[in-house]
Amino acid sequence: MANKFNLPNLGLGVGLRTQHYDYLLKHKAEVDWFEIISENYIDNFGFSRYVLEHICKQKPVVMHGVSMSIGSTDELNLAYLQKLKDLATLVQPAWISDHLCWTGVNGLNTHDLLPMPLTEESLRHTAERVLRVQDFLKRPLILENPSTYLEFTTSTMHEWEFLSELTRLTDCGLLLDVNNVYVSATNHGYEAETYIQNVPHERIVQIHIAGPSDCGGYFVDTHDQPVPSRVWELYRLAQELTGGVATLLEWDANIPAFPELVQELHKAKQALLGEFAGFPALPTATESPISNPSHLHTAYAN
Repeated sequence: MANKFNLPNLGLGVGLRTQHYDYLLKHKAEVDWFEIISENYIDNFGFSRYVLEHICKQKPVVMHGVSMSIGSTDELNLAYLQKLKDLATLVQPAWISDHLCWTGVNGLNTHDLLPMPLTEESLRHTAERVLRVQDFLKRPLILENPSTYLEFTTSTMHEWEFLSELTRLTDCGLLLDVNNVYVSATNHGYEAETYIQNVPHERIVQIHIAGPSDCGGYFVDTHDQPVPSRVWELYRLAQELTGGVATLLEWDANIPAFPELVQELHKAKQALLGEFAGFPALPTATESPISNPSHLHTAYAN
């Protein structure tokens, strides 16, 4: 099954992180593609921009944001969107993505990916904003399911139902983060497989995988350790249902050397064959982690 947008399966990729700049300037990148955090390169015309241009000449790049705040009641930040559009002119990304969330209100950016109330009212509100963003950027917006730790008691639908209807109303795409599905399903008491089976698979153009933290009673999306076997199992299910889409390994704290990161990424090939022997279980965290990996990125101020 090809995705609706005929966007390519880029293969296996990783996030572009400052810890790997020196290595990537001296060695050939042993991955198929890179994802950047858009905010880290907006208005950045120094060494990071130099490295980004170097990477763009070698590999496809995708832009992934953390500050669009698509679900907020604030007006859309047109200054931010223009800077995003300008960056896309340089990068020529395969696509632009962000999260189904809100990051602040009254002009305040919390630098966190806050959960949405999943109601008909918020669906209509978010759909109208997605349509405006896509019209402004002149390209489809790809939205990611976030990891969540609280739910609104006023919600009237499941997140997979909300996303399914949002894609129908706006023609946007989906970035399925199977690690976030695992985290949220554990925190809220539903089956991760149910989520993955019920999102519109033809709308999915990318999958995220990562290692969360078990904090005893709840999981936190920390991106700071190897991908656990349970996430690899969900990854295989998602790839079977989509027919194969781009895979991105996220690792944002305790970041290993680039060759080690690539080694972890290539476990995806083993997972797709159903070979999970030797994959780690999720250890219990010994200290309280940060609440959200968006804290680990330079966030664009509203």
